[in-house]
Amino acid sequence: MGRLGSIFRELQTISGKPYVTKEKEELLCYSYDATGISHLPDMVVFPGSEIEISKILQMASKEKLIVVPRGTGSGMTGGSVPVKGGLIMVLTRMNKIIDIDEENFTVRVQPGVIVSDIHKAVEEKGLFYPPDPSSSSICTIGGNVGECAGGPRAVKYGVTRDYVLGLRAVLPSGKVIQTGVSTAKGVAGYDLTRLIVGSEGTLAVVTEITLKLLPKPEAVKTMAVLFDSMAKAARTVSGIMKNTVVPRCVEYLDEACLHLIRDHLKFDPAKNIKALLIIELDGAIDTVEKDAERIKAFCFASDALDVMTAKTPAEAQSLWEARKALSPVLYKLAPHKINEDIVVPINKIPDMVEATQRIQRTSGLKVVSFGHAGDGNIHCNIMYDKSNGDERYRAEKALKELFRETLRLGGTITGEHGVGITKKRFLPDEIGETQIELMRGIKTVFDPLNILNPYKIFE
Repeated sequence: MGRLGSIFRELQTISGKPYVTKEKEELLCYSYDATGISHLPDMVVFPGSEIEISKILQMASKEKLIVVPRGTGSGMTGGSVPVKGGLIMVLTRMNKIIDIDEENFTVRVQPGVIVSDIHKAVEEKGLFYPPDPSSSSICTIGGNVGECAGGPRAVKYGVTRDYVLGLRAVLPSGKVIQTGVSTAKGVAGYDLTRLIVGSEGTLAVVTEITLKLLPKPEAVKTMAVLFDSMAKAARTVSGIMKNTVVPRCVEYLDEACLHLIRDHLKFDPAKNIKALLIIELDGAIDTVEKDAERIKAFCFASDALDVMTAKTPAEAQSLWEARKALSPVLYKLAPHKINEDIVVPINKIPDMVEATQRIQRTSGLKVVSFGHAGDGNIHCNIMYDKSNGDERYRAEKALKELFRETLRLGGTITGEHGVGITKKRFLPDEIGETQIELMRGIKTVFDPLNILNPYKIFE
């Protein structure tokens, strides 16, 4: 039967025959993520419980079998790609919202729950889960925990780690641990919860997550602010944060973005419009109205061409749908893209925008940027054709320059996508070898056999 055949049979015993496969056509479906990088696994399993995951990892430790946890594969850095084969563990069957505690403002969920389903479920009860990645309609909360996802609301509310109170997780050995608390405070021992959040599935397989909730805001107001230069828009962002109030979202789109999503917008961006800010406020009705007027006045004082306010939830939704349509329509510019999620200090956004425009000129490639300007998180897309050797060389050179400028300005090479395999060669430039050695030591403590999602973050 052979080693893999024996492992396959044992997996069938643990999870059931319908939930294990080694058919090539099905393996292909789980060989890649949103990067398009593809490596074929040896087999795929769809566990339905924590007990099954524990048994699978016990067996994997005994057999020294690589296991790669996965949600829906929406990651941007190859974090769930099985670069050396092994077993893909797909957690989408574990998709229950276990409990919404309205009195204590918490929700317990399994890792396979789609994030937008959490939003809907808690909002029906007058509660609010702020993290809101652009892929929230397809990504899982387990993947969000693994990558410490953010999204537009992070400027006011923070990112996934700020809402994870506790976890249940299975170590590579098969042992089950429960970390954190279900209370507002808790400092008993090292914070293993925060260590696992953002660890990209390299330390443990998360099986249950306790999330902190907030009261649902009474009112939300969405505004579109138009500028005739990206530099003015960038300066306005840092000015808003310093001189007015903190919105829950401040997104920006450059001129190339506006051309790409013209058909999705309810207004026609004139030729002199070079940048768009989407600003969203929330809170008490009276407060939101006053804050909106302050921001509107500040934007006009900062040379905005126009400030438009969504009059209905449908108008606001259409604006966000246009923003979320950007990633797929970028391929109108070129067949491939390098999608980076750099972050710089808010007051350095104008400098970073200038740097991206310079990189576009020097590379001769389209460099399109948009993103969460309110917290300095810029999604910079270098568009190119992989089949063209010269373009491939120029794209790589542009990427290195982008990261150099980001670090020079005091920023970081990733704000929410993680390191995975696409950025690990650049990680030493940001954190240095001493920190990498500490991380290797932590990985060894959790996973001495190096079977859980190896070859990610660092070698």
